[in-house]
Amino acid sequence: MWAFIIRKLVYNIPVYLAIIFLLMVLLRQRDPVTGKLGKNATQEDYISKRKEFGLDQPIYLQYGVLLKSIFTFDFSQESWNEPGVTVGEKLRTAVPRSLALTVPALGITTVISIFVAMLSAFYRGRWIDRLLVFCAVLGMSVSFLVYIIFGQYFGAYKLQQWLGTPVFSIHGYESGLLNWPFFMLLPVLISVIVSMGYDTRFYRAVMVEETQADYITTARAKGAPQSKVMFVHMLRNAMIPIVTRVMITLPFLVTGSILLEEFFGIPGMGYVLLSAIRNDDFPVVEGFTAVFAGLFIMSIIATDILYAVFDPRVRLQ
Repeated sequence: MWAFIIRKLVYNIPVYLAIIFLLMVLLRQRDPVTGKLGKNATQEDYISKRKEFGLDQPIYLQYGVLLKSIFTFDFSQESWNEPGVTVGEKLRTAVPRSLALTVPALGITTVISIFVAMLSAFYRGRWIDRLLVFCAVLGMSVSFLVYIIFGQYFGAYKLQQWLGTPVFSIHGYESGLLNWPFFMLLPVLISVIVSMGYDTRFYRAVMVEETQADYITTARAKGAPQSKVMFVHMLRNAMIPIVTRVMITLPFLVTGSILLEEFFGIPGMGYVLLSAIRNDDFPVVEGFTAVFAGLFIMSIIATDILYAVFDPRVRLQ
């Protein structure tokens, strides 16, 4: 297994290096110095600012400095938009806030979606199945932004008017376990409602395919209880596509949901990254993207490993 992991890491190193280089090249298509100095800046100010940012160096030297900071986990470069605040400090504060939103949403969505998909597959073709599929398609068809607007209006503004006290926050965030329901529960519920439509449709297709497999027919012919057939035999054999979908989602747990963080004012990874892109804050964009790209590659490798864990027929060769 270790040989497989090392081989996959070696194969993905050129991919990771290419992602970082492409990011640097695309960012430098714009000149951030002009926007930060304004129209009245002198040529001396312009040259001095480029030197301060390190943009006067050749692209390969800038690339080498960035790679060194990434592979040594040294994110001590200061933000261009917030002098005195390092990229590492932004990462340490933004990641927990994104995780507080995305981890509960993923857990709740996965559990409910798998259960609903199994129920829909069991009653395939009946009114229960049609109703569940209709709800899933409805969740997929309506825009994420619409759910956010309706959630804020009815789940926070109107609910506060009806009860006479604020129940959910529309904008802002304060850390702490006791503060989590007030600031995070509403965006988590919105995320669950939106994601359940996509996940239920996917898991239902997997479950329906499994119900037609020979081992299911054999288990039923032997008189196995229906609960055992569904929750033991079928669920175990359907773990490969389930693991694939969950593992692909894992990197996005750290990056957070840009829409939810933007509209609810949650200063997580998505919110900070979007703000950095708007303000041409290259160190923050490069640092956050480097972390995200690394997590995405690691999740792909972990997916291959989990295949062998859940399915003995898979061998890491």
